[in-house]
Amino acid sequence: MAGIKKKVILNMTCVAQIKSASLITAIKTPYLENGDIDLDTYDKLVDRQIDAGVDGIVVGGTTGEGQLMNWEEHLMLIAHTVAKFKGKLLIIGNTGSNNTREAIKATKYGFATGMDAALQINPYYGRTSEQGVIAHLTAVLNIGPAFIYNVPGRTGQDINSNLMYELAKHKNFIGVKECAGHERIAEYEKNNIACWSGNDDEAHESRHMHGSHGVISVTSNLLPEVFRQLMDEKNEALNQQMLPLANWLFSEPNPIPLNTLMAITGATHPVFRLPYVPVDDEQIHQGLSLINEWPAHQVVGDARNLLTNDCFTLI
Repeated sequence: MAGIKKKVILNMTCVAQIKSASLITAIKTPYLENGDIDLDTYDKLVDRQIDAGVDGIVVGGTTGEGQLMNWEEHLMLIAHTVAKFKGKLLIIGNTGSNNTREAIKATKYGFATGMDAALQINPYYGRTSEQGVIAHLTAVLNIGPAFIYNVPGRTGQDINSNLMYELAKHKNFIGVKECAGHERIAEYEKNNIACWSGNDDEAHESRHMHGSHGVISVTSNLLPEVFRQLMDEKNEALNQQMLPLANWLFSEPNPIPLNTLMAITGATHPVFRLPYVPVDDEQIHQGLSLINEWPAHQVVGDARNLLTNDCFTLI
């Protein structure tokens, strides 16, 4: 334990530096046909994000399917990412859990391997009282810098403003990935709580009209340069062009549409870990049509494969 604590201190990135990141991609985790994580493809995806000027990535988040990994895989992927990409962009490990002891253990090991920050969620399914939420998130904030992720649609429990203001007093509190909309984000930013939009369809407006620090994005897996532009400057025309694709990516629970479309573009193998399955053939046609509206150089992946639902391997 002492060794871990020492390494955490040596690898810590300051909160102020992390707050400067405006575009963070919730990076996808690709798979081989045998079901293993495809590290070669993963590295190519991260390199593409770096080339596009993305500031950071969330490893093993919802989009990266940390919820479908065992802890050995999950922590391996964080450690691999640090070993390959430390210093090239911020590495944020999703080490949250509904089990406080697991979240503490995973977060300690994530920082020991060198991640820059953690992404922490309030306990889901089993849920707890508001005081339990504070106790849980304080326990992981004590370990190192962390984003708090508020996504009531998945957890079933809003981290309301009273709770967030209490958490924001902690020295390791970076800010919040907020999915509750513009009004909440504007309120927090006016009160010196850094916010990153968790909704791609709102990210441009949140950034340029409501003062958000940026976005933690799904769509930037496919269009990183586009999202870089949208975070750097107000561009309503480009935002309107992006919205149909972003909306399609959330037409089924994330990351189902993203996984489907990244296979269509040839960025990943057409492999799904259950319980996720690809969208139906009609939706595949819609996704292909939407991605074909973008120049090839702006899209991650070198192909436009008209895959059918039965082309995917489910493991």
